[in-house]
Amino acid sequence: MTISSDNPFRPFRLNVAQGDLDELHQRLDLTRWPDELPGVGWSYGVPRAYLMELVRYWRHDYDWRAAEATLNQWPQFTTTIDGATVHFAHIRSPEPDALPLVIIHGWPGSIVEFTQIAAPLTDPRAHGGEPTDAFHLVLPHIPGFGLSGPTTEPGWEHHRVADALAELMARLDYSRYGTQGGDWGAAISRELGRRHPDHVIGVHLNLLPGAHAVSEPTAEELASLTPEERQRTLASWQRTQQWMRDRQGYADIQSTRPQTLAYALTDSPVGQLAWIAEKFAEWSDSSPDRPEDAVDRDHLLTNVMLYWLTGTAGSSARIYYERAHAPYWGSPPEPSATPTGLAVFPQDNFIPLRHIAKRSNNIVRWTEHDRGGHFAAMEQPELLVRDIREFFRGFRSA
Repeated sequence: MTISSDNPFRPFRLNVAQGDLDELHQRLDLTRWPDELPGVGWSYGVPRAYLMELVRYWRHDYDWRAAEATLNQWPQFTTTIDGATVHFAHIRSPEPDALPLVIIHGWPGSIVEFTQIAAPLTDPRAHGGEPTDAFHLVLPHIPGFGLSGPTTEPGWEHHRVADALAELMARLDYSRYGTQGGDWGAAISRELGRRHPDHVIGVHLNLLPGAHAVSEPTAEELASLTPEERQRTLASWQRTQQWMRDRQGYADIQSTRPQTLAYALTDSPVGQLAWIAEKFAEWSDSSPDRPEDAVDRDHLLTNVMLYWLTGTAGSSARIYYERAHAPYWGSPPEPSATPTGLAVFPQDNFIPLRHIAKRSNNIVRWTEHDRGGHFAAMEQPELLVRDIREFFRGFRSA
């Protein structure tokens, strides 16, 4: 991509002021720790002993400058779309016939999630793959998140984000491309494919919103299924009930009072860390109390740093509020005809059901893996890379 005076892209390079890092260290040193009930583990939230150890590591051992240098290996840019700053990495493959692919993170994620999958996807020849599987990658931060934030006006729900990313791909002169995502990245990717089918050739997801049992299955629904499908449907409903009872609180807060939450998380780095680390512990395929069994501790902290340094705890949370207050909220998803593939990782938040997914999606591939959780690109990068490659092989020459 050539940068010229009439080019809308501004080159970007991370270079955090040392004063900001010094202030972070001072805040960590002055943390005021709450009390804790004995013997409750994670049932009331992040255990104090675990968080204190993680904060000690963050303060004394974690190296932001090393993480900064790693991220700066990617060509990065910003542009303004629909009044919002959009930051993105644009990593072109050495293979001239590579397929453009936009990969979209979720909450509480960032483009840090993709540091282990970017090189195998852009340069498969150098990573034991076939050069015909190469991709040109576009890795945006969602408006309001990290280096694309904060947003300055209401209304940035995921439909609007999808349209903004379609505009980004058009500005990059990509008229035919694929999209991939999990969490909010899945919701945005699906909308990108549904709203822009003339450009999106395929949608690959590692989560499909609304494909789980969102209400108790009826006797009629169960009677129409095979014994295996019935068992999976009941398991999906049980996991949904557990989620609503024990894990839905963060989303309810961010859907109703994101501004109130923002004061605490923007003022306290330990608060911001706890808010995010809890999700990596609960949503990943790790031991019950050690998320770093599944996700590297430094990657987790780099992800947290992008929220802390940009002060985007509140603006990233607003996407929940905007969805919950959008006119379409509560309505069934509008059908998408764009070919869609789902990579199912067993310890993700919900158990997806194919018979529900097919009602509003053009499901052409459904792969169930034997390990991995919500943060697939960080937990099982090799499995995710293989799934992405195999899905898009059928669309490259279409």
